[in-house]
Amino acid sequence: MPNVKCLDPGASPLHFFGAEVRRLREEAGLTLAQLGGIVYLTGSMLGQIETATKTPKDEHIPRIDAALGADGALVRLWEMAKRQRLPSWFRRIADLEATASEIRTFQAQLVHGLLQTPGYAREVLGVMHQVDLDTQVDARVGRQSVLSRENPPLLWVVLDEAVLHREIGGREVMGRQLAHLLDYRDVDEVQIQVLPFTAGRHAGLLGSFTLFSFEDNGNVAYMEGYDEGWATVNTKEIKARSLRYDLLRASALPPVDSAELIARVMEERYEHVPDTRRGPVA
Repeated sequence: MPNVKCLDPGASPLHFFGAEVRRLREEAGLTLAQLGGIVYLTGSMLGQIETATKTPKDEHIPRIDAALGADGALVRLWEMAKRQRLPSWFRRIADLEATASEIRTFQAQLVHGLLQTPGYAREVLGVMHQVDLDTQVDARVGRQSVLSRENPPLLWVVLDEAVLHREIGGREVMGRQLAHLLDYRDVDEVQIQVLPFTAGRHAGLLGSFTLFSFEDNGNVAYMEGYDEGWATVNTKEIKARSLRYDLLRASALPPVDSAELIARVMEERYEHVPDTRRGPVA
Protein backbone atom coordinates (compact mmCIF):
# COMPACT_ATOMS: atom_id res chain seq x y z
CA MET A 1 0.00 0.00 0.00
CA PRO A 2 1.48 3.40 -0.93
CA ASN A 3 2.59 5.74 1.81
CA VAL A 4 -0.08 8.45 1.68
CA LYS A 5 0.77 11.61 3.60
CA CYS A 6 -1.86 12.62 6.11
CA LEU A 7 -3.21 16.11 5.62
CA ASP A 8 -3.95 18.76 8.23
CA PRO A 9 -6.56 21.06 6.65
CA GLY A 10 -6.40 23.37 9.67
CA ALA A 11 -2.69 24.11 9.34
CA SER A 12 -3.22 26.96 6.86
CA PRO A 13 -5.55 28.01 4.01
CA LEU A 14 -3.03 26.44 1.63
CA HIS A 15 -3.31 23.12 3.47
CA PHE A 16 -7.11 23.36 3.43
CA PHE A 17 -7.08 23.93 -0.32
CA GLY A 18 -4.84 20.89 -0.84
CA ALA A 19 -7.05 18.74 1.34
CA GLU A 20 -10.09 19.73 -0.69
CA VAL A 21 -8.34 18.83 -3.93
CA ARG A 22 -7.49 15.39 -2.53
CA ARG A 23 -11.04 14.87 -1.21
CA LEU A 24 -12.59 15.70 -4.57
CA ARG A 25 -10.03 13.63 -6.46
CA GLU A 26 -10.67 10.57 -4.30
CA GLU A 27 -14.43 11.03 -4.60
CA ALA A 28 -13.97 11.08 -8.40
CA GLY A 29 -11.99 7.83 -8.17
CA LEU A 30 -8.92 9.31 -9.84
CA THR A 31 -5.27 8.66 -9.08
CA LEU A 32 -2.80 11.53 -9.11
CA ALA A 33 -1.47 10.32 -12.46
CA GLN A 34 -4.97 10.10 -13.96
CA LEU A 35 -5.91 13.59 -12.84
CA GLY A 36 -2.56 14.85 -14.05
CA GLY A 37 -3.25 13.47 -17.51
CA ILE A 38 -6.50 15.43 -17.64
CA VAL A 39 -5.16 18.79 -16.40
CA TYR A 40 -1.69 18.58 -18.04
CA LEU A 41 0.27 18.40 -14.79
CA THR A 42 2.42 15.61 -13.40
CA GLY A 43 1.03 13.40 -10.67
CA SER A 44 3.98 14.46 -8.53
CA MET A 45 3.08 18.13 -8.90
CA LEU A 46 -0.54 17.43 -7.96
CA GLY A 47 0.62 15.49 -4.93
CA GLN A 48 2.68 18.45 -3.81
CA ILE A 49 -0.31 20.75 -4.28
CA GLU A 50 -2.42 18.41 -2.14
CA THR A 51 0.17 18.35 0.62
CA ALA A 52 0.79 22.12 0.40
CA THR A 53 4.45 21.70 -0.46
CA LYS A 54 3.98 23.63 -3.70
CA THR A 55 1.59 26.33 -4.81
CA PRO A 56 -0.15 26.01 -8.16
CA LYS A 57 -0.26 28.71 -10.79
CA ASP A 58 -3.57 30.54 -11.18
CA GLU A 59 -4.02 28.98 -14.61
CA HIS A 60 -3.96 25.48 -13.11
CA ILE A 61 -6.97 26.01 -10.86
CA PRO A 62 -9.85 26.19 -13.40
CA ARG A 63 -8.59 23.00 -15.08
CA ILE A 64 -8.43 21.13 -11.78
CA ASP A 65 -11.81 22.52 -10.76
CA ALA A 66 -13.45 21.40 -14.02
CA ALA A 67 -11.80 17.96 -13.99
CA LEU A 68 -13.08 17.28 -10.46
CA GLY A 69 -16.55 18.70 -11.08
CA ALA A 70 -16.15 21.29 -8.33
CA ASP A 71 -18.40 23.80 -10.11
CA GLY A 72 -16.11 26.73 -9.31
CA ALA A 73 -15.63 25.87 -5.63
CA LEU A 74 -11.88 25.32 -5.98
CA VAL A 75 -11.51 28.56 -7.95
CA ARG A 76 -13.23 30.48 -5.17
CA LEU A 77 -11.30 28.68 -2.46
CA TRP A 78 -7.98 29.41 -4.19
CA GLU A 79 -8.81 33.13 -4.31
CA MET A 80 -9.10 33.02 -0.52
CA ALA A 81 -6.13 30.73 0.12
CA LYS A 82 -3.61 32.71 -1.89
CA ARG A 83 -4.40 35.92 -0.03
CA GLN A 84 -3.17 34.47 3.25
CA ARG A 85 0.40 34.41 4.46
CA LEU A 86 2.15 31.22 3.48
CA PRO A 87 2.88 28.66 6.21
CA SER A 88 6.16 29.25 8.05
CA TRP A 89 8.00 26.33 6.45
CA PHE A 90 7.19 27.72 2.99
CA ARG A 91 8.91 30.96 3.87
CA ARG A 92 12.31 29.30 4.22
CA ILE A 93 14.44 31.43 1.96
CA ALA A 94 16.81 28.59 1.06
CA ASP A 95 13.95 26.50 -0.32
CA LEU A 96 12.72 29.37 -2.46
CA GLU A 97 16.20 30.11 -3.80
CA ALA A 98 16.93 26.46 -4.55
CA THR A 99 13.84 25.96 -6.72
CA ALA A 100 13.37 29.36 -8.39
CA SER A 101 14.11 29.92 -12.08
CA GLU A 102 14.44 33.67 -11.54
CA ILE A 103 15.17 35.78 -8.46
CA ARG A 104 14.62 39.54 -8.57
CA THR A 105 15.55 41.47 -5.46
CA PHE A 106 15.89 45.04 -4.23
CA GLN A 107 18.20 45.52 -1.26
CA ALA A 108 18.07 48.80 0.62
CA GLN A 109 20.41 47.97 3.53
CA LEU A 110 22.67 45.00 2.79
CA VAL A 111 24.25 42.93 0.05
CA HIS A 112 21.89 40.07 -0.79
CA GLY A 113 22.70 36.78 0.95
CA LEU A 114 23.49 34.99 -2.31
CA LEU A 115 26.28 37.50 -2.95
CA GLN A 116 27.73 37.89 0.55
CA THR A 117 31.30 36.92 1.35
CA PRO A 118 31.85 34.78 4.47
CA GLY A 119 33.37 37.76 6.29
CA TYR A 120 30.45 40.04 5.45
CA ALA A 121 27.90 37.34 6.32
CA ARG A 122 29.59 36.78 9.71
CA GLU A 123 29.28 40.47 10.58
CA VAL A 124 25.63 40.60 9.53
CA LEU A 125 24.55 37.40 11.29
CA GLY A 126 26.54 38.16 14.43
CA VAL A 127 25.07 41.58 15.18
CA MET A 128 22.83 40.34 18.00
CA HIS A 129 23.97 36.81 18.80
CA GLN A 130 27.18 34.80 18.47
CA VAL A 131 25.67 31.37 19.25
CA ASP A 132 26.28 28.85 16.45
CA LEU A 133 27.61 31.68 14.30
CA ASP A 134 29.91 29.40 12.30
CA THR A 135 26.96 27.16 11.45
CA GLN A 136 24.85 30.14 10.40
CA VAL A 137 27.62 31.53 8.18
CA ASP A 138 28.22 28.12 6.57
CA ALA A 139 24.49 27.78 5.88
CA ARG A 140 24.28 31.22 4.27
CA VAL A 141 27.36 30.69 2.12
CA GLY A 142 26.13 27.20 1.26
CA ARG A 143 22.99 28.69 -0.27
CA GLN A 144 25.18 30.31 -2.91
CA SER A 145 25.78 26.95 -4.60
CA VAL A 146 22.60 27.55 -6.61
CA LEU A 147 24.55 30.12 -8.64
CA SER A 148 27.20 27.62 -9.72
CA ARG A 149 24.98 24.69 -10.59
CA GLU A 150 24.50 23.54 -14.18
CA ASN A 151 21.22 25.41 -14.64
CA PRO A 152 21.35 28.37 -12.22
CA PRO A 153 18.50 30.80 -11.67
CA LEU A 154 18.69 34.27 -13.14
CA LEU A 155 19.59 36.55 -10.23
CA TRP A 156 18.84 40.24 -10.79
CA VAL A 157 19.88 42.48 -7.90
CA VAL A 158 19.22 46.18 -7.43
CA LEU A 159 21.31 47.61 -4.58
CA ASP A 160 20.73 51.00 -3.04
CA GLU A 161 23.99 52.95 -3.18
CA ALA A 162 23.83 53.15 0.61
CA VAL A 163 24.72 49.45 0.68
CA LEU A 164 28.14 50.27 -0.79
CA HIS A 165 28.86 52.92 1.81
CA ARG A 166 27.54 51.13 4.91
CA GLU A 167 30.77 49.83 6.43
CA ILE A 168 29.96 46.32 7.61
CA GLY A 169 32.93 44.75 9.40
CA GLY A 170 35.48 47.43 8.58
CA ARG A 171 37.35 48.45 5.46
CA GLU A 172 38.95 45.09 4.73
CA VAL A 173 35.66 43.18 4.90
CA MET A 174 33.87 45.78 2.80
CA GLY A 175 36.67 45.95 0.25
CA ARG A 176 36.52 42.18 -0.25
CA GLN A 177 32.73 42.27 -0.42
CA LEU A 178 32.64 44.88 -3.16
CA ALA A 179 35.40 43.03 -5.02
CA HIS A 180 33.21 39.92 -4.84
CA LEU A 181 30.33 41.82 -6.45
CA LEU A 182 32.65 42.77 -9.30
CA ASP A 183 33.51 39.11 -9.81
CA TYR A 184 30.06 38.74 -11.37
CA ARG A 185 30.56 41.37 -14.06
CA ASP A 186 30.85 38.75 -16.80
CA VAL A 187 28.34 36.25 -15.41
CA ASP A 188 25.19 36.48 -17.53
CA GLU A 189 22.98 34.83 -14.92
CA VAL A 190 23.84 37.47 -12.30
CA GLN A 191 22.98 41.08 -13.05
CA ILE A 192 23.77 43.79 -10.49
CA GLN A 193 22.50 47.36 -10.67
CA VAL A 194 23.09 50.17 -8.20
CA LEU A 195 20.36 52.69 -7.44
CA PRO A 196 22.37 55.91 -7.02
CA PHE A 197 21.75 58.56 -4.40
CA THR A 198 20.97 60.94 -7.25
CA ALA A 199 17.80 58.96 -8.00
CA GLY A 200 16.18 60.80 -5.10
CA ARG A 201 12.82 59.38 -4.08
CA HIS A 202 12.17 55.96 -5.56
CA ALA A 203 9.79 53.00 -5.52
CA GLY A 204 11.83 51.12 -2.91
CA LEU A 205 11.62 53.62 -0.07
CA LEU A 206 9.46 51.21 1.94
CA GLY A 207 12.23 48.62 2.10
CA SER A 208 13.81 45.53 0.59
CA PHE A 209 11.84 42.76 -1.10
CA THR A 210 12.37 39.77 -3.38
CA LEU A 211 10.35 38.16 -6.16
CA PHE A 212 10.75 34.46 -6.95
CA SER A 213 9.58 32.97 -10.27
CA PHE A 214 9.22 29.25 -10.90
CA GLU A 215 8.81 27.04 -13.96
CA ASP A 216 5.82 25.05 -12.68
CA ASN A 217 4.84 26.82 -9.48
CA GLY A 218 3.07 29.99 -8.46
CA ASN A 219 5.34 33.01 -8.08
CA VAL A 220 6.21 34.25 -4.59
CA ALA A 221 6.83 37.72 -3.18
CA TYR A 222 9.04 37.72 -0.08
CA MET A 223 10.17 40.25 2.50
CA GLU A 224 12.46 39.73 5.48
CA GLY A 225 11.29 40.57 8.98
CA TYR A 226 13.06 40.81 12.32
CA ASP A 227 11.75 37.44 13.51
CA GLU A 228 10.57 35.73 10.34
CA GLY A 229 10.01 36.33 6.65
CA TRP A 230 6.74 37.31 5.02
CA ALA A 231 5.67 35.65 1.78
CA THR A 232 2.62 35.63 -0.46
CA VAL A 233 1.41 34.09 -3.72
CA ASN A 234 -1.37 36.64 -4.08
CA THR A 235 -1.38 37.58 -7.77
CA LYS A 236 -2.43 41.17 -7.10
CA GLU A 237 0.35 41.76 -4.59
CA ILE A 238 2.96 40.10 -6.80
CA LYS A 239 1.89 42.26 -9.74
CA ALA A 240 2.20 45.39 -7.60
CA ARG A 241 5.68 44.42 -6.43
CA SER A 242 6.73 43.51 -9.96
CA LEU A 243 5.77 47.00 -11.09
CA ARG A 244 7.67 48.47 -8.14
CA TYR A 245 10.71 46.39 -9.08
CA ASP A 246 10.58 47.41 -12.73
CA LEU A 247 10.51 51.07 -11.68
CA LEU A 248 13.54 50.51 -9.45
CA ARG A 249 15.42 48.76 -12.22
CA ALA A 250 14.63 51.62 -14.59
CA SER A 251 15.91 54.19 -12.07
CA ALA A 252 19.12 52.28 -11.34
CA LEU A 253 22.39 52.56 -13.23
CA PRO A 254 22.97 50.00 -16.00
CA PRO A 255 25.05 46.99 -14.92
CA VAL A 256 28.23 48.31 -16.57
CA ASP A 257 27.91 51.74 -14.95
CA SER A 258 27.01 50.07 -11.67
CA ALA A 259 30.23 48.04 -11.76
CA GLU A 260 32.20 51.25 -12.35
CA LEU A 261 30.54 52.87 -9.32
CA ILE A 262 31.23 49.80 -7.14
CA ALA A 263 34.88 49.85 -8.21
CA ARG A 264 35.18 53.58 -7.50
CA VAL A 265 33.66 53.30 -4.02
CA MET A 266 35.83 50.27 -3.31
CA GLU A 267 38.98 52.20 -4.17
CA GLU A 268 38.11 55.57 -2.69
CA ARG A 269 36.32 54.53 0.49
CA TYR A 270 37.94 51.23 1.37
CA GLU A 271 41.35 51.65 -0.28
CA HIS A 272 40.85 48.38 -2.08
CA VAL A 273 41.94 48.41 -5.72
CA PRO A 274 39.81 46.23 -8.02
CA ASP A 275 41.67 43.41 -9.76
CA THR A 276 40.63 43.65 -13.40
CA ARG A 277 42.52 40.46 -14.22
CA ARG A 278 40.18 38.26 -12.23
CA GLY A 279 37.78 36.19 -14.26
CA PRO A 280 34.13 35.46 -13.43
CA VAL A 281 33.30 33.32 -10.42
CA ALA A 282 32.77 29.64 -11.02
